[in-house]
Amino acid sequence: MLNRFLLWGILAVSAAWCAGPKWVNLLNGKNLDGWETVNDGFWNVLSDGTLVGQRDMRTAEHQAWIYTKKEFGEFELEVEFWTRARGNSGISILDTSRGHFSFGPQFERMKTPSHVGYEIQISFGYPDEYTTGSIYNFVKAKPGAERENDWNTMNIEHRDGMVRVKLNGILVAEWARDSDRATRGPIGFQLHDKYSVVMFRHPRIREFNK
Repeated sequence: MLNRFLLWGILAVSAAWCAGPKWVNLLNGKNLDGWETVNDGFWNVLSDGTLVGQRDMRTAEHQAWIYTKKEFGEFELEVEFWTRARGNSGISILDTSRGHFSFGPQFERMKTPSHVGYEIQISFGYPDEYTTGSIYNFVKAKPGAERENDWNTMNIEHRDGMVRVKLNGILVAEWARDSDRATRGPIGFQLHDKYSVVMFRHPRIREFNK
């Protein structure tokens, strides 16, 4: 009997080890606790837990962002997203500037999040050479994985010196991490311009300890 209990214990520990780190939700489904907004974006959480971002078309300029207050090192991030036709958004990782230079009088293109950390592009027909899933300024996404006029799932992994992006389960981009860039930072969601409308749901993350 003791051997049987011992075997069950070993199997339970093995199962937990194989499962890896636990997923943690980045949104509480009710409000923006744990997040901070940057610039003039309107962000709110709908009754079903979906995060919606949009701009005031009369006054908006440059970029707007929303960032997690917490920072992350090695991790896997998964989130579903939707944007309007010809929409432009993105997901920022490892951006220690937190979008500070992406708007207003301090705007400086070479210090925007895609130049400080990494920006994973979200685009639905926006006229840009970097399509959805691209690691902006580094590598263009492989085509054919995006679902038009629908929700898509993005998986971003920063681990073991690599940044990897999957779109709807398909690996579309990967890049060796730049040694000059930070190894830890917040997660950010972008409103690119005054026409931006974007939705995110079920954002979750799991961290890997080194």
